[in-house]
Amino acid sequence: MHTLPLQIRFNDIDMMGHINNAVIMEFFDLGKAHYFADAGIPVRPDEGNFCVMVVHLEVDFHSQIRWSDSIAVTSFVSNWGHKSLRVKQQIVNTVTEQPYATCTTVMSGFDRATGASAVIPDDVKARVQQYDKQN
Repeated sequence: MHTLPLQIRFNDIDMMGHINNAVIMEFFDLGKAHYFADAGIPVRPDEGNFCVMVVHLEVDFHSQIRWSDSIAVTSFVSNWGHKSLRVKQQIVNTVTEQPYATCTTVMSGFDRATGASAVIPDDVKARVQQYDKQN
């Protein structure tokens, strides 16, 4: 499982005094980007034609995140398909491990050159699985 500590910025707070739900989605995106980069899934256009893209999101908000909370986002691939994968994530309090929000994201392999869905290469899958075993 990949863990990315997050810094809460003043402008992440909304009129209710907690982290805005749109910002929480940015936190999940940041967690996925760092996880994929660290685990070996190409994320930048200069890394080749293959990448993954979001096709479905489900988010549950469990409790409010306040400016003074110490938080991190955890990420891992919970399921592999032929052309898709499922990423499970949580934003957690780093002191109490209390989850603030959970997210399930279904992502599709994508070929930038053709603009179409693509089979997830075996080497990409193997790199991510090896990364997950080590972390």
